[in-house]
Amino acid sequence: MTGHRPPPSEDSTTDLVRWAVFSCVLVPVVLVLYGTSLAGATGTALGLAAVTAVCRILLRQSERGAARLAQEARAPHRGHRHRSGGGPRRGGRHTGGSTPVG
Repeated sequence: MTGHRPPPSEDSTTDLVRWAVFSCVLVPVVLVLYGTSLAGATGTALGLAAVTAVCRILLRQSERGAARLAQEARAPHRGHRHRSGGGPRRGGRHTGGSTPVG
């Protein structure tokens, strides 16, 4: 089976978000089972959903920044041309001007 597999960091972020969503559903159910009012459980669910959404946005933004840094580290630096000696105009001895050797 050949398919596109996301990078490990993206995969772990997706798993983290799935667990957070699961918690957003589970926590209010447990609160209602233990006697909290439906309004209180709903408020808790909304609060957890908001925190989860913000964390997801921050994680995605962090992933993009890390990917950008990794890409810059792999890419050659533009504008920096390093020439080493070896050409006719680099290094070596010059034999006095343009007089022919004869």
